[in-house]
Amino acid sequence: MLEREIQHVAVETSRISSEGYDRQLDLIKSCARRNSNLPEALRAEGLDYDDLRYLDDSRPSVPRDNPIGLNDLVKDGIGVPVVSFFSGAGGLDLGFEAAGFDHLLLSEKNPLFCETLKLNRAHWDVVAGDIADTPKITAEITKRVGRAKQFEGVFVGGPPCQPFSIAANQRFSKSGENFKRVGFSHVTNGNLLLRYVSLILRHRPRVFLIENVPGLLEMDGGKQLNSVYEELTTAGYTIHRPIIAKAEYFGVPQSRTRLFIVGYRGNKAFTPPEPESRPLACGGVFTRTLANVKNHVTRQHSAESVLRYMQLGYGERDQLGRVDRLDPTRPSKTVIAGGTAGGGRSHLHPYIPRTISVRECARLQTFPEDYEFVGPVARQFTQVGNAVPPVLAAKLAIAIRKSFFS
Repeated sequence: MLEREIQHVAVETSRISSEGYDRQLDLIKSCARRNSNLPEALRAEGLDYDDLRYLDDSRPSVPRDNPIGLNDLVKDGIGVPVVSFFSGAGGLDLGFEAAGFDHLLLSEKNPLFCETLKLNRAHWDVVAGDIADTPKITAEITKRVGRAKQFEGVFVGGPPCQPFSIAANQRFSKSGENFKRVGFSHVTNGNLLLRYVSLILRHRPRVFLIENVPGLLEMDGGKQLNSVYEELTTAGYTIHRPIIAKAEYFGVPQSRTRLFIVGYRGNKAFTPPEPESRPLACGGVFTRTLANVKNHVTRQHSAESVLRYMQLGYGERDQLGRVDRLDPTRPSKTVIAGGTAGGGRSHLHPYIPRTISVRECARLQTFPEDYEFVGPVARQFTQVGNAVPPVLAAKLAIAIRKSFFS
């Protein structure tokens, strides 16, 4: 387990004085009464949304561990190849890269997400393809790993989790086809896990990793997952007991629970990573500079919304907008795949009465500062929110490295 020194960090006070705060409040109230444009009114005063502040602007001392970045975990290359499925924006892949693995192939259905991967890692071999197209994806894999009966590398993948997710179903109508976690019966995504397993059985990697939400364990009373286990075991794989990892105990300043299933051939056993003794608070994320960073685009809230947000204390929820002011002394709530056009529930910055930006979400997810997301802002949020936190992925990858390839 990593040793970390606790620091109590006094957060810098707001740039606006008490007198400035009163002017700010008058300005916002005036815009609300007149239904006028708040961004324009702020610009006329030489301000923007990042200059706003809450009524309760007390800045607590934030207990936080020294945060870990991917650069702190980077290992020398070990020459072990990885094939990645459902790669998304590359959260899992960044973790395996930091652990020293070499990517042979990344397969992702969404062309926009492929653009993000190629922009940030030009040397990665990225294929835009649907795993449901078995002949095509099999040909792509064979082209890179050869026709040997066994592949002495790693398969990693997180099939889309919405059919198995509790959080996702909170957004669905009770009369809708997606309500109550339809699971494996979901027409589009429910059988992608089974497609992934079929590729594992066909190419027989030495180790495989399945990432998903814990709800996967409960689908169909566990019958289909147990049948998957039986098929893999019959094929010679040992399946480690499911790992339910709370990201905030693995160097991620965010409450996020994920399921990892590791299977392997051979006699070596898997030793999973050890969690920290306490969760990582999110306050340190929001003291970093935002000057000259990519993807820092925030929603332009109405004056009425800002007035409501300004009344909230740390950890409180705006019931109308269903958004929460983050508490800097605790892990962030889960980053959800949403965006400026809706589609998800965002969170409010702990010190500024606005929702957090793509870059701030990426920091909560532990993406590198120079990692850029392409496409419309709403789709940038989707890429960030759907990803496995890279630092959490790196912890799993390092455990796989030590267990099987040292």
